[in-house]
Amino acid sequence: MDEKRGSDGPENPGESDGREAGRSESLDVRRQRLDAELLARRKVDPKKTSNQEAANGYALAVKLSSEFIAGVIVGALLGYLIDKFMGTAPWGMIVFLLLGFCAGVLNVLRSTGAVAQSDSTGRNMAGGREEDDRQ
Repeated sequence: MDEKRGSDGPENPGESDGREAGRSESLDVRRQRLDAELLARRKVDPKKTSNQEAANGYALAVKLSSEFIAGVIVGALLGYLIDKFMGTAPWGMIVFLLLGFCAGVLNVLRSTGAVAQSDSTGRNMAGGREEDDRQ
């Protein structure tokens, strides 16, 4: 019986083994040379980059948590003051604590870039009007 080979396979199976071994070897050599060139251009110690990334992560975590906690604390203080001077206890505290929580979440989302920030003219930082974004 005749076996038909597709266009993607070699006609003689033994021919490609030598060529593929040479190609993969040259690929490894080129990859090592590229890694060496990249390290030379960066001139950065690989151990230092992992420490720097960890420090940046900790800084971002502290920033986000402080923004969230500040929103909750400000809301709670405003609620307490309204309850104390207007005698609406505990409703002022409940309402403003929830508003502070929402403000803290919104601040975190803005800091991470998940929500577009808008300036005082009603235009978001991307350049469009907020009404255009809702459509």
